[in-house]
Amino acid sequence: MQPFVPSDQNLREFSLRAVLIGLVMAVVLGSANAYLGLKAGMTIAATYPAAVIGMALIKLMKGTILEENMARTVGSIGESVAAGAIFTIPAFVISGVWPRFFTAGNYVTSSLIMFAGGVLGIMFVALLRRVMVEDAELPYPESVAAAEIHKAGARGGSGTKFLFGAMGIGAAIQALVQISLFASTWEAFVAFKTTTIGLVQGWKAKVMGGMLLSSPGISPAYMGVGYIIGPRLGALNFSGGILAWGLLVPIITYFLAPGVLPEGAPQGDWIGLSYSVWKFIVRPIAIGGMLMGASYTLFKMRKSLATGLTRSVSDMKKAAAGEHVVERVNKDLTFTYVLFGLGFAALVTFFITWRIFQVSPLVSFVAALVVVILGFFFSAISGYLVGIMGSSNNPISGLTLTALVITALAMVLLGVKGREGVAAVLGVAAVVCVSAAVAGEMLQDLKAGHILGGTPWRMEMGDLLGVALASVVLFIPLMVLHEGDISAQGAKRIAELTAQQVQVVTAPDGQTYTLDQVKQLPADQKKAVLSLDAGFGSKQLAAPQAGLMALLSRGIVEGRMAWPLIIVGMMMGFAFILMQVKSPMLVSVGMYLPLETTFAIFLGGLIKGAVEMFAEKRGLNEAQKVRVENNGVLLAAGLIAGEALVGLLFASFAFFEVKYKVFANPGMFWISLLILAGIAIYLVRVPLANAGEADEPAPPSANF
Repeated sequence: MQPFVPSDQNLREFSLRAVLIGLVMAVVLGSANAYLGLKAGMTIAATYPAAVIGMALIKLMKGTILEENMARTVGSIGESVAAGAIFTIPAFVISGVWPRFFTAGNYVTSSLIMFAGGVLGIMFVALLRRVMVEDAELPYPESVAAAEIHKAGARGGSGTKFLFGAMGIGAAIQALVQISLFASTWEAFVAFKTTTIGLVQGWKAKVMGGMLLSSPGISPAYMGVGYIIGPRLGALNFSGGILAWGLLVPIITYFLAPGVLPEGAPQGDWIGLSYSVWKFIVRPIAIGGMLMGASYTLFKMRKSLATGLTRSVSDMKKAAAGEHVVERVNKDLTFTYVLFGLGFAALVTFFITWRIFQVSPLVSFVAALVVVILGFFFSAISGYLVGIMGSSNNPISGLTLTALVITALAMVLLGVKGREGVAAVLGVAAVVCVSAAVAGEMLQDLKAGHILGGTPWRMEMGDLLGVALASVVLFIPLMVLHEGDISAQGAKRIAELTAQQVQVVTAPDGQTYTLDQVKQLPADQKKAVLSLDAGFGSKQLAAPQAGLMALLSRGIVEGRMAWPLIIVGMMMGFAFILMQVKSPMLVSVGMYLPLETTFAIFLGGLIKGAVEMFAEKRGLNEAQKVRVENNGVLLAAGLIAGEALVGLLFASFAFFEVKYKVFANPGMFWISLLILAGIAIYLVRVPLANAGEADEPAPPSANF
């Protein structure tokens, strides 16, 4: 296939403006995905929004299409680093390895992990790119769509108005939610009353349990996620929420309540008991289901995985033999640089496990070896799967889970135990996770660059810069979200204690603090003293994949696995498989997340279904349906990015204790319902109104 820009044509490509625009997008899109992944357990591929934004800005500067390609390539890599980070870095806190998240040492460790993983993924892709990108059997659907965006831009088309308009709407709604202008949530406990008979008292009604009802979260981001994944996957995710809150929590509460709550307990106590049951009983069951779902996903892909491994070994042999085509569009980083990069990643892993996590040199050497071996195989597998399904469907969490289990078993065989062993396992899994995520995203961008006529080694160098910056910066939004949530929840709790005229609180370790002393404590210590449900692993920042990694690493290395509940969850997941549930993993994630999250995602999926139904009723042809699809995805991505950026802004306010007006006792929940209806109308009307004429040619679908 002839590239859009021929190999013998040298347009401006690796320019300062293209790289700078890409670096800014890498940080912004990476931060937005960190926000989304911690709250909803999902991320969105950044290739499409990065292509639209990069194209718009470069066109304003009268740049070339190859500069647009460079900006998109560098800009989208931040999302993959963020995906690897949020699946693993919070696990250090959830597992107890890091009692405090924000320290200089933890910042350096996290940055080294992300950078080592990113370098590892890029180096392996440089070895594998040529054969995988040129393979006719790998369609790379999202790469083709991204390339068509740039081609359409060169012909005068643009979708920036949809993306930036939706970003503004998402940002405005999130700002109103943050200042509590209206009630953004509603929940109530519906009691179940049973009638008993006593010899003296006669008939008596007694509350034995009940069900906690909740509204969908007022979240443009969650609805955007639901729109992107569609009605079927949105329904699967919501079914997990129904199983958790409509079945398991009420049943367990029914049997627990008589021994926990006194007769006539207020509704608030029942709500608190329901959340405790969900957090400490239902969530571990959900983790067992996630474990079974991830294993099943890898099992279903066993043929593709085996093919990918075989091809990868063969490709590496060809690369080592120097079988290169020297055309501009086929020049990768030289093999010497690749070997240096692989050695660097291995040395960084050795240093982290030996000097930072304090395990023996032998164990550190094994950890470095495991990182290189697993990094190669999983980077190759990730790239192969992206070539088939696209980056959005890449099972990174399943690959990371496999790496974690293999590493944990290796640590146990070497006799490593305790916090050091858990830290080493999480560190190796984190490096492998980032490398697999980066490799998949990078091969997707390289395929788009191959179609457009980009120069591979320049794109690889640009991604190295993007990975370096994202590795240095992404710890900051993680820290702001974690500690900002603790600060916000802590302020609410201190206000409640002040209203109750409580002056002294007793921490779980028995030490007492005045409220003024509590206000001055570091975030993680404040969380412990006030027993807050805040930060990583809380209702607000669920981080389901990181919670799974933390539980498995401690369970295997320290023998602290909650095996009864995990096994129950695995049996549940196995039952889902026997029932031929499309995605047992997604159902289990729905059980792990708060109900208002899965409810809002489900609404987004229903809206996407409504758009598809109206498109059929209007008799739109395939070209018009594709335009409706692409415009809708741009709107959804904009809603996600807008809410995420404002969410990070207000988390920063909480972290830095910046005061802003918050309305007390807002009420007026009906405004929330109007906002939900407004988002629905917006996501339905705008894509359909811009379906275009029936005789316009169809672009490839850009749905991720």
